[in-house]
Amino acid sequence: MFSPQNSHRFLQKLKPFFLAVPRRYLSLKIADRRQPISHQNIGHRRRPKASAKNHVEEPKIYAKEKISKIYNILKYSAWDSAREQLENLPFKLDSFTVNQVLKAHPPMEKAWLFFNWAARLRNFKHDQYTYTTMADIFGEAGRISSMMYVFEEMKGKGVKIDVVTYTSLMHWVSNSGDIAGAIELWKEMRGKGCRPTVVTYTACMKILLDHGKVDEAAGVYKEMLECGLAPNRRTYTVIMDHLACCGKSVEALEIFNQMQDAGEHPDKAACNILIEIFSQRGEISAIMKVLEYMKANFLVLRHPVYQKAVEAFKIAGECDALLREVNRHFSEEHSDEDTAESDPKPPGDFDAENALVRHLTSKRNLAAIDSLLAEMTESRSVRLESSVVSKIIEMNGACGRENGVLLAYKYSATAGVDLDCVAYLTLLGLFVRGNSFQKIVEIVDQVSKKGFSLGDHLNSCIIRRLGRGKEAVLAAKVFDLLREEDRGCSVYTALIDAYFASGDSERGLKTFERMKDDGVDVALGTYDVLLGGLEKCGRTRQRDYYMKEKSSMMRAGRSSRSSSPAGNLCDVMFAGGFMLNHTKIMHH
Repeated sequence: MFSPQNSHRFLQKLKPFFLAVPRRYLSLKIADRRQPISHQNIGHRRRPKASAKNHVEEPKIYAKEKISKIYNILKYSAWDSAREQLENLPFKLDSFTVNQVLKAHPPMEKAWLFFNWAARLRNFKHDQYTYTTMADIFGEAGRISSMMYVFEEMKGKGVKIDVVTYTSLMHWVSNSGDIAGAIELWKEMRGKGCRPTVVTYTACMKILLDHGKVDEAAGVYKEMLECGLAPNRRTYTVIMDHLACCGKSVEALEIFNQMQDAGEHPDKAACNILIEIFSQRGEISAIMKVLEYMKANFLVLRHPVYQKAVEAFKIAGECDALLREVNRHFSEEHSDEDTAESDPKPPGDFDAENALVRHLTSKRNLAAIDSLLAEMTESRSVRLESSVVSKIIEMNGACGRENGVLLAYKYSATAGVDLDCVAYLTLLGLFVRGNSFQKIVEIVDQVSKKGFSLGDHLNSCIIRRLGRGKEAVLAAKVFDLLREEDRGCSVYTALIDAYFASGDSERGLKTFERMKDDGVDVALGTYDVLLGGLEKCGRTRQRDYYMKEKSSMMRAGRSSRSSSPAGNLCDVMFAGGFMLNHTKIMHH
């Protein structure tokens, strides 16, 4: 907390500069000068056209798909498995893709392993953006020494270090409490000729103000104005935050008004910061002025800030009608003054919210639904109906909006909302395509608890997909989650295939013997998977034994292909490949 004398001195030094800031800074657009195309005499000889038969276009992989695929590999796979998958990617990596993957915030250890793995790739070189993002990951985790190691590596390899890198380093070093280190980075940046931006000046001001260096912060602000840079929204917010914390609510509101005059309108974050501070200090009149602005601009408070504001009005004995009007989605939570707790209400009490979401769904306004769900997930005060959330998941899935599906699923998990079968199928499709193997098991578990049956075909496909992803343990978990009546011939065969695909032939054989012990009919497809897996593992003696067993079954006419639908499904999914390869051997 800063003394009122320092705050008054800070305001007095900056007051003439606030008046000097023009309403708008006009930026000159530099015309794009293009060189004229030189027309040369080109011969009329035509190049021979490529044969349409020989030319096969490979499917184009978009950057979003690349980033999502790599992120899922890093998040859901152990590093040894992840490295193997990365080495077999069907596309080359560039610095942009690597940077975007790091910005998606995979687990920190895997992000560092991925960063070093990419550095060893042929024809790949980290640039200032990938280095800065990696340093930012360490800084956010509080690993300052690791962050500075990355910074020193940048210097050692001659990578360009720009103002963005320095700003990030200053921020995290200051957050760790090392104000001297942050100032040293500021001086180093200036010494190397890096010209600070508005963001850099604002970051430096915040660092100085947070540590009580008011005069130095005022000097930085003056320097920014002298360089012809106008304060942005974040700059004004930093100054208002400092003044409000020092008890200068009148001066903070003065900056609040000057900010609007300069064309920088306070956003939701700025309003929340001010009301939180004013609520802690019990300054109701200042809260009312900010709420009037929020009402006119359709802004709302975060739930924790709203609760603090309600408490401040209650202590002061003032009417909080304006607060409730601005935050109607929270207001009913505190309608009963005798209620001490604020538990979520049952679904029937949120008819208005459900009706609003249904209306947005009918208009296919998925972006607005995303915003509402994010707010509801954070506040945990609104519970939507199962049919509403399920419809949101289905619509986002049909439009290919993965983030929308995941947001709705996160809300359902947080609010405890059950989904219908179609929504679960949409989630399964999304997680299978994204190789989110752990999530697949989670959905199958929920489906089983709800009493839904996915059917033999889908269960078999899920287990087989997990096996192809070298996740035999997860495949076994899915198998164990299924009811006894759902463990048919094709499901057992899929589990056997998963074990062999993961290199665990012993468990594959045990599963086959268990299948027979449980009285499940063995199909041709089961034998094909078994024989193919044994041959791949080099277990020729056992392969020959089961090949004779299969031949005996075929001669006796006991193939399940003609005896049961489950056997037919198994044969369609698994039979054919191995049998065709070994027809001649069987005749001998």
